[in-house]
Amino acid sequence: MKALQIYKKYGMYVLLAVEIVVFGLLAPNFLTTTNIFNVLRQVSMLGIASCGLTFVILSGGMDLSIGAQIALVGLLGGLLMTKLHVPVAVAVVLMILMGTAIGAINGYLSVKFKIMPMIVTLAMMTSLTGVAKIITNGYPVYGFDASFALIGQGYFFGLVPFPVIIFFIVIFAAWFILQKTYFGRHVYALGSNAEAARLAGVNIANLRIAVFAICGFFTSIACVLMTARANSAQPTAAENYAFDTMTAVVLGGVSIMGGRGKVSNAVAGVVIIGILDNALVLMGINEYYKEVFKGIILLAAVALDAIEIKTQKGILSSDKD
Repeated sequence: MKALQIYKKYGMYVLLAVEIVVFGLLAPNFLTTTNIFNVLRQVSMLGIASCGLTFVILSGGMDLSIGAQIALVGLLGGLLMTKLHVPVAVAVVLMILMGTAIGAINGYLSVKFKIMPMIVTLAMMTSLTGVAKIITNGYPVYGFDASFALIGQGYFFGLVPFPVIIFFIVIFAAWFILQKTYFGRHVYALGSNAEAARLAGVNIANLRIAVFAICGFFTSIACVLMTARANSAQPTAAENYAFDTMTAVVLGGVSIMGGRGKVSNAVAGVVIIGILDNALVLMGINEYYKEVFKGIILLAAVALDAIEIKTQKGILSSDKD
């Protein structure tokens, strides 16, 4: 039990260090400054979405619609800018509002009809994916203003990519909300024991809707950055994000059952996934192997979480006896 607790606190950092050393030796150009910034930019979008998912998982929920949200919101934002000639700043705000609204709808449906969040968001994922393909007949949207592309492709003082800066701002915001506010404490309480949180005066229904809205908000920011970086909106954009964000967050030690974990650990999980993707490409390994590795990583992380929960329950039972 003690070894497992140590892993949950520090294991992902040890794994990250080992990964850097191993790939630094095996992958050509892995430790170059250019590639390091490339990795950071690549993981920025996934990391921002993962910060949002962290709120949901900590509350005891799950959101499988993240990738579909990015695809649909990106396409709608693209159509606003290319077909209706909406100014870039206005379109970005509308995209963020759309993403936040979709997240809130996920939470509302789960609360209103008392359906498991995983089922609600699975249905939403399927529906949003279909809508994204219908509105453009499966074709991408492109031809954005250069100022929009700058959001995803630009650099701060010619050094640090804009997405990386936004990523660190999101990390700080998520950390502050979860660790320094009553709202954050309520999120942890909800994930640990919903009934106890209700008896303590927490409005469970509103809180569930709020965490999904936050997830949608962060996901829409990732959508803006991804669309701007690619300078196009794709109906199939971020199709693996639901799986990748869940893998990163759980790998980072956030309990799949809710109530335990930190944003900083989830970010470490994101970086581990990002480095894995980058290094395998540099090594020329078939990209299909990435999916195999990610599946194994997710299974192992969930299994360790389940073992920890079972062990804790066993200790509590023995204490009662």
